[in-house]
Amino acid sequence: MTMRHALVLGGGFAGTLAAIVLAHHADTVMVVDRDRLDDAEAPRRGIPHGRHTHVLVSGGARALDKLLPGITDHLFSLGAQRIGLPGRYMATAAGGGWFPRHEGRQFIIGCSRALLEATVRERLLDHNNITFVSSADVVGLTGDPARVTGARIRDRATRTERTIEADLVIDSTGRSSRAPQWLVELGLPEVEEDVVDPQIFYVTRRYRAPDGAHNLPAINIMADPTRTDRVRGSGLLLPIENGTWSVTLSGTVGGHPPVEEAGFHDFAAGLPYPTIAELLDLAEPLGSPFGFKADANRRKHFDKLVPPGFLVLGDAAATFNPVYGHGLTVAARGAVALRDGLARARAEASQDIQRAIARASQDAWMMATSQDFRFPQTLGPRPESRDGLAQRFQERLGRSAMSRPAIADAQMAIFTLSTSPAEALMRPSVLLSALRGPDPAVKPLSEPPFTPDEREVLAQCR
Repeated sequence: MTMRHALVLGGGFAGTLAAIVLAHHADTVMVVDRDRLDDAEAPRRGIPHGRHTHVLVSGGARALDKLLPGITDHLFSLGAQRIGLPGRYMATAAGGGWFPRHEGRQFIIGCSRALLEATVRERLLDHNNITFVSSADVVGLTGDPARVTGARIRDRATRTERTIEADLVIDSTGRSSRAPQWLVELGLPEVEEDVVDPQIFYVTRRYRAPDGAHNLPAINIMADPTRTDRVRGSGLLLPIENGTWSVTLSGTVGGHPPVEEAGFHDFAAGLPYPTIAELLDLAEPLGSPFGFKADANRRKHFDKLVPPGFLVLGDAAATFNPVYGHGLTVAARGAVALRDGLARARAEASQDIQRAIARASQDAWMMATSQDFRFPQTLGPRPESRDGLAQRFQERLGRSAMSRPAIADAQMAIFTLSTSPAEALMRPSVLLSALRGPDPAVKPLSEPPFTPDEREVLAQCR
């Protein structure tokens, strides 16, 4: 598919990837964003959650390398951390105790959102047909129900409006996208939407790791839906660049983590295991805690009505509970779907490509919503197929994963969006392990599984 001019609305992570993909198919590509894009290292106002902990799971890292070969190795050279899963460089606790740590094929990349975006945005310099319009709002689309022909933008300083015509417009303006309204204004019906709201609030604070301790494993303390005696709460301590830890605590109705310094620490200490709080006692705080009320899991069905000349990518199409860290990965997978779709598409194939973008988010949607529906405070229509048997099987898998490496590896493949749940769970070794259940010879770990070397580092820090 070739075109004269392409227009990308939104210059964040998804928009940058879209622009790079389009640069191979269009004579010119214009990126419009409400923020200034010349200061890539600064947290942008258009991404209010940008300072919080972000991860790129291995399914997303592999997708990103498909689009930008060598980009993950470059991130590691800049200080991003490769954290192997299920446990080589991460210690995870769930309701039944701590998972044993062993080498696995999956991983997550730990770094700040600013470093990730700046590193990806550097690749824009490889394409001299990409231009930028900063500090501008998108106020609507042009065209009619048969085709989108461009967009109307307004300069934030002068308030003047102008129309930019394009053969293809991609909306990547994020969770605040007004694309459903824009399409209605063109005469199209309202976009169908699915909403599952876990009512999550989370708070993040960064710390300078003590000398010698930055290579300690990440700590992940998961919420336990089987515990009805406490409000849902979870915590993640993630090593990122520059010897820094990014620590995020999350909770739901009746149990929001406080944004005050003392309350933040007390919340961490009150998790099922106090490990994160104990490590924070050894570290130097970098600034104050800051909170964010997460949007719901929200999926808009543009794949059912998107007109030719228009596509929606990233958070503008689907958002997820941030606890699972899938937003960046879904954006990267969506950009791969865009690339592949443009390579084989006819000029009017927007709906086919939008369907492929929707399929790229399906596994993340199913994982996030099925997990969130295990908690009673989650709002939304519960699937009729979700019965007690399915929930008990899921809980059995969780318990068995602590003593059955085959199940743990399968769960990590699903969590990192590296394979579909059906493919991961239908393997004979996984099915056999699930039938056997937890290994009675392997006792649950009540203490974090630090190695002797790591315990020595902790002793020196104290």
